[in-house]
Amino acid sequence: MSLIKNNKGNIRKTLDWLSDQIKPSFDLVYKPLHIDDKHAELLYIKTVVDGAQLQQLVIKPFFELGNDRHIEAYLNSLPNLQDIEVKEQILLELTKGSVIVAIRNQLLLLDLKRVKSDTVLETMIEPTIQGPQLSLSEDIATNINLIRQRYHKSSLKVETMDIGEKTHLTLAILYDEDVVLDAVLDSIKNKLKSIKPQTVQSTMELNRLLNDKKRSLMPIMMMTERTDRVVYNLAGGKVILLLDGSHTTVLAPAVFFDFMSSMDDKYGSYWITKFLKLLRYFGLFACLILPGLYVAATSYNPEVFRVELALSVAGSRIGVPYPSFIEVLFLLVFMELLTEASIRLPKAVTGTATTVGGLILGQAATEAALASNIMIIIVGAVAISTFVIPINEMSFAIRVVRFILLAISSFAGLAGLLFGLIGLLMYLAQLDSFGEPYFKIYLQSKRTETERTST
Repeated sequence: MSLIKNNKGNIRKTLDWLSDQIKPSFDLVYKPLHIDDKHAELLYIKTVVDGAQLQQLVIKPFFELGNDRHIEAYLNSLPNLQDIEVKEQILLELTKGSVIVAIRNQLLLLDLKRVKSDTVLETMIEPTIQGPQLSLSEDIATNINLIRQRYHKSSLKVETMDIGEKTHLTLAILYDEDVVLDAVLDSIKNKLKSIKPQTVQSTMELNRLLNDKKRSLMPIMMMTERTDRVVYNLAGGKVILLLDGSHTTVLAPAVFFDFMSSMDDKYGSYWITKFLKLLRYFGLFACLILPGLYVAATSYNPEVFRVELALSVAGSRIGVPYPSFIEVLFLLVFMELLTEASIRLPKAVTGTATTVGGLILGQAATEAALASNIMIIIVGAVAISTFVIPINEMSFAIRVVRFILLAISSFAGLAGLLFGLIGLLMYLAQLDSFGEPYFKIYLQSKRTETERTST
């Protein structure tokens, strides 16, 4: 039973209080049902309630069943019935799509919310050649259903809580009790209880709120839309956070090597997978050092090039009126603008606008002697290398680090670039994700840790 009151006066006061809290709202509906000696009252918000379910589960049986006791017993047997004890929580559930039924001497609360966001979408952020092509939806119940259909273990636990003092969105915490690290799980739960945001609308915002180091450059939690990645991480002992209304989920903890792996690595053969991983790390290294290496070699240390290459680079810069640092910075900023435009523009014009813009402006820059031909090649290689990184959060972080290394190289040449890379490694080495070292090769689950201790 959801809320029991022993006299009609208390029930009437509760209904009046609920109506006063929501009024004036055009979609608040008070509907009395009466036939012969049967009487009931409904209170709900029609814009969030599924009218078909209301008609089929409540209104139609009311007129078909014999008396009030039969109707009451029927309503108490419905799986939609919610167990709630205080009227403030009834008010919250009313705004989410529940229906209050006052019959005999009790109030019943039925979950009949209308769901418009339960469509399972195709993967757009993390496309793969092999594996499932459907991602999560924006409905939390649908997402839990998708995960449970792929992970059939009784040890899979799902805990829920409300987050956002004004939005009260449902947040689900999923983990495998047999393999999750207890210290990590407790840390995440304590952090969720400590944050008190007014509103939370996306998992990216939740990711930012959970990060103790607000100005941390590198991501310590992973965002994903893929159900297969969720299942692999559940089996590996990680905690999954699902937010109602968001089609991506948060995986925690996450280490550096997680962000460099694609789900195709799970499906390909051994040598192909190793080759693709090597290619990704080569792309990571190239997009980090190429801009700084070009500036350092042309402005400070041209002796690192072969004579022919040094002469070729010098010849391509004839007529460029400013130092190589300004040249590289100009083209990198222009490339970032093209990338941002490709995200913000409508899909129908994105490809045409960015391709034409890049070709025309790149060619115009070389003909006007604002940039050298070799610099155009380097910037193109840097852009392609950046897109090789499979997880967007890491890709965005690397794009920022690239500018930091460029600035250091412009002041100290190749020595500055080397010390910048060492500083980056030191920064990454001191990071952790909920107590797990950032450079840990793999996250050890509780089961693996127990087996190693026993042996």
